[in-house]
Amino acid sequence: MGKKDRMSGNEAVANALRQINPDVMPAFPITPSTEIPQFMATFAANGLIDTEFIPVESEHSSMSASIGAEAAGARTVTATSSCGLAFMWEELFIAASNRLPLALTLVNRALSGPININCDHSDSMGARDAGWIQLYAETNQEAYDNMIMAYRIAEHKDVRLPIMICQDGFITSHAVMNIEVLEDDVVKKFVGEYTPDDYLLNKERPMAVGPYAVSGFYMEAKRQQAEALRNVKRVALEVAAEYEQISGRKYGLFEEYRMEDAEYAVVIIGSAAGTAKDAVDRLRDKGIKAGVIKIRFFRPFPAAEITAALKNVKAVAVMDRCEGFSDHGGPLGADTISAMYQANLNAYAVNYIYGLGGRDVKVESILEVFAALQEIVSTGKVGETYRYLGLRDRKDA
Repeated sequence: MGKKDRMSGNEAVANALRQINPDVMPAFPITPSTEIPQFMATFAANGLIDTEFIPVESEHSSMSASIGAEAAGARTVTATSSCGLAFMWEELFIAASNRLPLALTLVNRALSGPININCDHSDSMGARDAGWIQLYAETNQEAYDNMIMAYRIAEHKDVRLPIMICQDGFITSHAVMNIEVLEDDVVKKFVGEYTPDDYLLNKERPMAVGPYAVSGFYMEAKRQQAEALRNVKRVALEVAAEYEQISGRKYGLFEEYRMEDAEYAVVIIGSAAGTAKDAVDRLRDKGIKAGVIKIRFFRPFPAAEITAALKNVKAVAVMDRCEGFSDHGGPLGADTISAMYQANLNAYAVNYIYGLGGRDVKVESILEVFAALQEIVSTGKVGETYRYLGLRDRKDA
């Protein structure tokens, strides 16, 4: 049985890592993820974990050290945010192409500039095509649960890819919530030991990591990565089913909230999903058939599954906490609307940019979105499909 506790999102993730007891953690501090390596360093100093904690001089070095440790056969984790992830950019592709199932606990924060330390998803969304699994949390509980499931997914023989466990900076990372944590021995048994087939320190099977690939082989390597990422959906559902048995909490590739008969839907990632659910509850009380799809796995993107959930809606608003600078929306909007087109869905669709740099997202804000969807359906006129939500008027600047 689990036990009740009160923890911030950072503390919840760190406690999941304490229970997992990874072999190596190289880390460099950056707000708002700094607490995670701080907790882990304290656990190590107090003898609560066997993890080799390595203070490094930069985020580039922390990912480089993580790649080396994982390639050597050690279960490895690191943590970062924002510009720290950007500093790792080159290494992110190397970790994925070398098929190294290391974990990165990413606390989402806006990328500079202007300098901002608050939440949006520009850091992880910028890395969406690096070949990593991306798993997002709405709450502190989900951040804890995602961390426990992460290694089981990443290390699976049909996957072997690195994984980002993402949560919203300050909104979940520092806010304290009541959560349920599992017993240490239960987590340890569920995650298991890391026993890779091939690793650099295995003298019985010499190998190379990161060799040069000429044009006759490079594409095949990329295709293998793509196939491994495709396998994540099946593996993630299998792991989630096992996790439900020990936790009582059910997870899928995404969550459907009051979508069974929804005519209007919002597709969203992260903590603002809770705000959207509150808005839906208010609308349902008025007889308006509203619903929410909360994305958990953005990579791989569950296109077919999401369009199946949207097949009966009349209008959809896709919410991006990241500006795509494409002049027609953000990355979640691009993937969702593309999937809808390929599935021949007839629903109207608009893409909202919201919450950049920590801009507050209120229930009233989401109600405005649903009101706009109702207006689109009633008039048959979509208007601007690329919109900003909660933008200050120039007169207020």
